[in-house]
Amino acid sequence: MQKIRNVAIIAHVDHGKTTLVDKMLLAGKLFRDNQKTGELMLDNNDLERERGITILSKNVSIQYKGYKINIIDTPGHSDFGGEVERVLNMADGCLLLVDAFEGPMPQTRFVLQKALQMGLKPILVVNKVDKPNCRPDSVQEMVFDLMCNLNANEDQLDFPTVFGSAKQGWMSNDWQKPTDNINAVLDAIIEYIPEPKMLEGDAQMLITSLDFSSYVGRIAIGRVHRGEMKENMEVAVCKKDGSVERQRIKELHTFVGMGRQKVASVKSGDICALVGIENFEIGDTVADPNNPEPLPRIAIDEPTMSMTFTINDSPFFGHDGKYVTSRHIGDRLRRELDRNLALRVEKTDRDDTWNVFGRGVLHLSVLIETMRREGYELQVGQPKVIIKEIDGKKCEPIEQLAINVPETYSSKVIDMVTRRKGEMVSMETQGDRLHIEFHIPSRGIIGLRTNVMTGSAGEAIMSHRFLSYEPWKGDIVRRTNGSLIAMEGGTAYAYAIDKLQDRGRFFIFPQEEVYAGQVVGENAKDNDIVVNVTKSKKLTNMRASGADDKAKIVPPIVFSLEEALEYIKEDEYVEVTPNHIRLRKIVLDENERKRIARQSPSSAGNE
Repeated sequence: MQKIRNVAIIAHVDHGKTTLVDKMLLAGKLFRDNQKTGELMLDNNDLERERGITILSKNVSIQYKGYKINIIDTPGHSDFGGEVERVLNMADGCLLLVDAFEGPMPQTRFVLQKALQMGLKPILVVNKVDKPNCRPDSVQEMVFDLMCNLNANEDQLDFPTVFGSAKQGWMSNDWQKPTDNINAVLDAIIEYIPEPKMLEGDAQMLITSLDFSSYVGRIAIGRVHRGEMKENMEVAVCKKDGSVERQRIKELHTFVGMGRQKVASVKSGDICALVGIENFEIGDTVADPNNPEPLPRIAIDEPTMSMTFTINDSPFFGHDGKYVTSRHIGDRLRRELDRNLALRVEKTDRDDTWNVFGRGVLHLSVLIETMRREGYELQVGQPKVIIKEIDGKKCEPIEQLAINVPETYSSKVIDMVTRRKGEMVSMETQGDRLHIEFHIPSRGIIGLRTNVMTGSAGEAIMSHRFLSYEPWKGDIVRRTNGSLIAMEGGTAYAYAIDKLQDRGRFFIFPQEEVYAGQVVGENAKDNDIVVNVTKSKKLTNMRASGADDKAKIVPPIVFSLEEALEYIKEDEYVEVTPNHIRLRKIVLDENERKRIARQSPSSAGNE
């Protein structure tokens, strides 16, 4: 009998999965002191803490009643599906965590579908039963219906359910009888999740994750599939192209709590980290050198969106960043490919430009934000969906979109989505809110979140996941307003902005430095206009008869990175530096822009 349980945690964004893992670590008596701070132990990356989402999957383990439980925290966003697909390979079962009010959401469905296809045994955890107007029993039925739709087998449909509140630190088999600990979940894991099978024979392990240490280099992480891995053992690495390379394991580590511990050997079924293996990719198999059998590679969904990345060539180039050359950016993108499975990078004809393909705007914006924090400067073009030709027809990616919104705003939201070629497939009432589902082209989702949030006074909850490729749905009207473009470089003055406010809304503050060709605001009409925001008031020695009017300036719009990416037009870039996000025209010179517009009237900024 192996006293090991490998369990993945699946949940929609913000349903409390990382909080639950923290409480499990607490139950395994792994840390007491850190809990005083109330910080989440697993989301330890600054970006994850700020956004409140899990981006990178993480491995931890706890000891409970003599069992070792390996816990794998998976991201909830379908944009990070590449992370999900590779880590589910390490698990034998999963905890499906669902909010007691919201029920299963589209992205829960996305990860659950992957888990059921891999044959993992689910345990349902209905979280947040302390919320007002929660409905744990009907949520349990909704999950059963969802699993039936996803073709779960009989064993998977016979899932146990645990209720509780991870935040308050209790779990129970009956939601009306709170306890004072979360042992109900841990007991369910030991009872229902199957132990990993002990497979005798030649050693085999699939590399499903990567780590990096400045002392020992790259570290391969995965689950030992068969046999036993030992320290100083000679192994063969089976590559994607079919070649086999002999290498040696210098050290073996297993996961203990939040860290790792050096061991002499690891048997089939446990998760471990190998030090000393060079030159490998995620998806390669580490096998016995005398009998190198590769395991099936990880199947990853294809990217659906692309963006152009290029070096920063604006007049403010190099003011903020440490890494600004094409060599720096190219090396950084190559390093990201090692770890980020759902990403693709293609070199273009120009040396300083790359096409980067990913799962969605969030997936790519997290990469840009990470690079920006590391000190990189770059420019990014408008996100474009990837078009495929299937059976001679032009096809585009379609997504399932779910919007949960108060009834008063529902007609506005439905109107916004249908204008972007969305088709409503279902609508149900949940208290005083409506849960509406649509099928919508991925193109239509770009920029939709901002509009839906504005239209619903910030009340809407919106999520989406990729469904399939379907025939092209026709043109979608994106942003109809033109841009206000700075005429010349210099300091923007409140006097100039005040006089131009009737032209549109501004994106810059007074006293901010601007350059010619920078997009400083949004025109109220549909054409682009060039404005002079650097004009200051000329002082004379003549006394004016009336007192000067004070400049009354409307606060500017400040974009987050995603909003900026969704806002720009085809002939614009987002300039990203460690301290600034600016919008600009690709061609900065006004006369050059006019010349290009005359040559091709269709591309004159009014697509």
